[in-house]
Amino acid sequence: MSLAEVFLPALALMLVLEGMLPFLAPAAWREAFVRMTQMRDGQIRFMGLASMLAGLLILLITR
Repeated sequence: MSLAEVFLPALALMLVLEGMLPFLAPAAWREAFVRMTQMRDGQIRFMGLASMLAGLLILLITR
């Protein structure tokens, strides 16, 4: 399997999932976005780290 065969579908799925909340509940998405802009850098980094670790865990479980 080439990188493009794995990366492009993964990117497409991420875009679909990321687009669901603004499409289905734009007011909730806007409020979440406003709250995120008020967070400190450390809080945002922690959320990013937690998201990456959760993704890696899901990959390890499903392989």
